[in-house]
Amino acid sequence: MAEVKLHGFWYSPYTLRVVWTLKLKDIPYQNIEEDRYNKSLQLLEYNPVYKKTPVLVHNGKPLCESMLIVEYIDEIWSHNSLLPADPYERALARFWVKYADDDMFSAVIAFFLSNNDEEREKSIEKIWEHLRVVENQCFGDQKKFFGGDIINIMDIAFGSIFKILVVAEDILDAKVLEDEKFPHLHSWYNNFKDVAVIKENLPDHEKMVAFAKFIREKRLACT
Repeated sequence: MAEVKLHGFWYSPYTLRVVWTLKLKDIPYQNIEEDRYNKSLQLLEYNPVYKKTPVLVHNGKPLCESMLIVEYIDEIWSHNSLLPADPYERALARFWVKYADDDMFSAVIAFFLSNNDEEREKSIEKIWEHLRVVENQCFGDQKKFFGGDIINIMDIAFGSIFKILVVAEDILDAKVLEDEKFPHLHSWYNNFKDVAVIKENLPDHEKMVAFAKFIREKRLACT
């Protein structure tokens, strides 16, 4: 049997992506919880470039970057595939994964770290801009998930970002994902987080809010 280990942070959206993928494919693995402020020597050895989690170690070989890990897992363990079989649809899925990471996530982080009303309003407008794009371009049909009736790689990418968004909403006492503005995305996120494998592997919300508050205060104190 292949040896699979995962170095990660319990609260990290990037780590969550890998956890969900492993669980959706029912792949046994050893979870190695890292300390954000005291990373293990093993982690630094496995990821000497960025020194970040997650790191997947498969038969002694380390792999970094969450969505690269997700694609690797999907290729090695091909059952319950997360990428479309059609080359064009597969390319489109990768486009939206990149959009999630390059555009959506940066806007959510700006919202999370906003330090006054002006910054907050500006960041919310930017998130709304991205949400409108996804709502209009990805949910023209009545779909349960990005992949239709089953979860695919886009759900994994956006789902982790939406988890951070709802945590930030609670911390900043501001509603961003309004069901009236974005009915398809609102419905999609409810469907996604109600999937048994996802629900069972979501960090406790209150615990995550408390830890995110700590990280936010620490980051803002350094600015």
